[in-house]
Amino acid sequence: MADQSQLVWLFFSVSGRVSRAAYFLGGLLVAIVQAFPLYRFTLVPEGTPESNMWALTFFVAFIGSLWSNIALAVKRLHDLEKPGLVALVLFVPVISIIAFVVLCLFPGMPGPNRYGARTNDRG
Repeated sequence: MADQSQLVWLFFSVSGRVSRAAYFLGGLLVAIVQAFPLYRFTLVPEGTPESNMWALTFFVAFIGSLWSNIALAVKRLHDLEKPGLVALVLFVPVISIIAFVVLCLFPGMPGPNRYGARTNDRG
C-alpha cells in the first residue's frame, strides 16, 4: 500500500517524474473523482437541497482535480524531458484529449534527466 506522502506527491506536487502507467491510472482516478458527484447530481431533482449538495461536491472535486491533472501532466512531461509549462495545452479543449493520449503512449527518457534520477521519483 502506498504511503500517504506518495499520494500527495503524485496528485499535488509538480516535481519529479511519472511513468505512462502512473499518469494513466492517476488520470483515471481523477476522472472518476470528477464524474461521481456529477453523476449523483443528475439523479436528484433539480433545486432540492440534495442537488445543491451534489453541485457543491462536484465544484470542490473539480477544483481539486484540476490541480491534480496539471501536476500529473507536469511530472509526465518531466519524464519526457520537456518543461512543465507545456501542460498549459491541457486547457485547450480538443488538444487536451490528444495531449492525454500522447502522454499515455510515448515512453519517458531512460535514466536520469534534469527533472529526476528515475521515473516515479520525487526528483
